[in-house]
Amino acid sequence: MLAIARDSGAMLNLQPQDSAPAPRRSTPEPVARLASLRHALSVVDQFGGGPASDFDPAQLASKWERASEVERSCFDRRSAALVGVAAAGLEVVSAHREIGGDVSPAALELLAEELRAGLEDIEKLIRD
Repeated sequence: MLAIARDSGAMLNLQPQDSAPAPRRSTPEPVARLASLRHALSVVDQFGGGPASDFDPAQLASKWERASEVERSCFDRRSAALVGVAAAGLEVVSAHREIGGDVSPAALELLAEELRAGLEDIEKLIRD
């Protein structure tokens, strides 16, 4: 699209004008939070049991749109709590590595199991 602009000399100048981008449907925050949690799990899970390959954020967002307000509220609350667990665990791992310490594989597995179990519970809330 072109816009017409007048300069101080009363001349007309045609200037290109970007058309408005098509509206983009954003991912609901709790669904994006779940994707971040799955990523956190892949960071700490040394045993290969990370996020399932069937995770599809777009599909989960669609289910989110159909979920009841009660389901959404529960999902939101639980995912926020699990983010706290992931953040605290990753902070401890990072701080320990920063001072040159080795992180116990058992500790990483415990954190991974906590995240894995939490993710499974949360995902069940809005699954078909």
